[in-house]
Amino acid sequence: MDWFTAGDYEIARQVLQRGVAACYLIGFISAVNQFPALLGEHGLLPVPGFVSRITFRQSPSLFHWRYSDRMLRVLAWSGAALSALLVAGLPQLGPPWLPLVAFLLLWAGYLSIVNVGQTFYSFGWESLLLEAGFVMAFLGSNEVAPPITVIIFCRWLLFRLEFGAGMIKIRGGREWRDLTALFYHHETQPMPNPVSWFVHNLPKWFHRGEVIGNHFAQLVVPFLLFAPQPVASVAAVVIVLTQLWLVFTGNFAWLNWVTIVLAFSAIDDNAFRAVLPGIPAPAESPAAPIWFVAVVLAATLFLLVLSYRPFRNLFARRQLMNASFNRYHLVNAYGAFGTVTRERFEVVVEGSDAADPGDETGWLAYEFRGKPGAPGRMPRQFAPYHLRLDWLMWFLALGARDTRWFETFLVRLLEGDRPTLRMLRVNPFPDAPPRQIRARVYLYRFSTPAERRASHDWWIRSEVGLLVAPVSLAGRARA
Repeated sequence: MDWFTAGDYEIARQVLQRGVAACYLIGFISAVNQFPALLGEHGLLPVPGFVSRITFRQSPSLFHWRYSDRMLRVLAWSGAALSALLVAGLPQLGPPWLPLVAFLLLWAGYLSIVNVGQTFYSFGWESLLLEAGFVMAFLGSNEVAPPITVIIFCRWLLFRLEFGAGMIKIRGGREWRDLTALFYHHETQPMPNPVSWFVHNLPKWFHRGEVIGNHFAQLVVPFLLFAPQPVASVAAVVIVLTQLWLVFTGNFAWLNWVTIVLAFSAIDDNAFRAVLPGIPAPAESPAAPIWFVAVVLAATLFLLVLSYRPFRNLFARRQLMNASFNRYHLVNAYGAFGTVTRERFEVVVEGSDAADPGDETGWLAYEFRGKPGAPGRMPRQFAPYHLRLDWLMWFLALGARDTRWFETFLVRLLEGDRPTLRMLRVNPFPDAPPRQIRARVYLYRFSTPAERRASHDWWIRSEVGLLVAPVSLAGRARA
């Protein structure tokens, strides 16, 4: 069975399984904290209404059987507990079927959440986490050597992730081809972090260099993942470094962290020992049982068959971005930021308790946890945690067509709904809900260093217009 094993990737397996499990842990905790308010029985887009319109075959989920917020919390906390066990490496100490079952349970549980999550779970990293979790199931336990077919498939997943993103950019906005995309991206990305302001204000030659480095990392380096060692390890290190730069300069949930973890599939134990000579060599693993070999080969064949459409998509003239070709989110198409917006618009939601709606002094702004609001507040770091409401507010400002959730959100604010208010950083009406709500659109830009020294503001904003005129629970629009 020497052809089946990749014994010099034992350290890689530990990083892969524990790293992906850590991202599942964050995903399940995010569901505990946010899902009921966003999608629960009284959420902005309630799951019961969704499953009444969509069949199990269209969107497989345990919640087609029954949904309740309590059931959601039980599932999410169970997933979090199982994820924590995998991070600690406990199931990996047992027979190879134990981590296999554990990861498949994580995948099935999170699939049940994603498939009823509607627009709040429509991000590419949800499919990435599901695919990665499914693949990790077949890496086995410490009792057997890592299967080479699964290690190679991890690289194929990383290749699609990186090369797909690179091709989307080259085929997308002109700003990626004329090297100006990062003149704007750090300012207009969905959720800047504390470093974004500083990087945005660096010289333009630096931003051109960022784009060139991005193109090299996403269009050239992925092919080297399949080269002999040590070239594959060097390629993986390049990807890790570029992803760490994205972590350093923005908030993209666990997208960058899953990518970093997957890159370890191309780093062999010799590369680790070259950096850390004290790492002991693992004991030789016994031969894998026949049943495990058969299961892994069947799973590999299954995943290869599903790879046909994503492979074609990479080279298609109309390349799909962040697309799933099956309802189980296995072997997907990835990519992000095919175009970069040059201006940043933000929706500011305000309430008023004044009897006279024309009294501007009575309007107070709700503050979100992550998205820009008050000009003087420094952007915060939240990734790998995902603030779903804040991200949807970014799409809303870009002109997203589906605004049902936002309309319900405004109603919840007028009702003083506690689960909804807990998702915000500042509720300006802690004692009782306001009489009316409105939403204004502002144009935001980062302040220059000179403006920041003068005003201490991170953002400069100017009003663009009214998105939602003042409205009360009675439904009467006010001028």
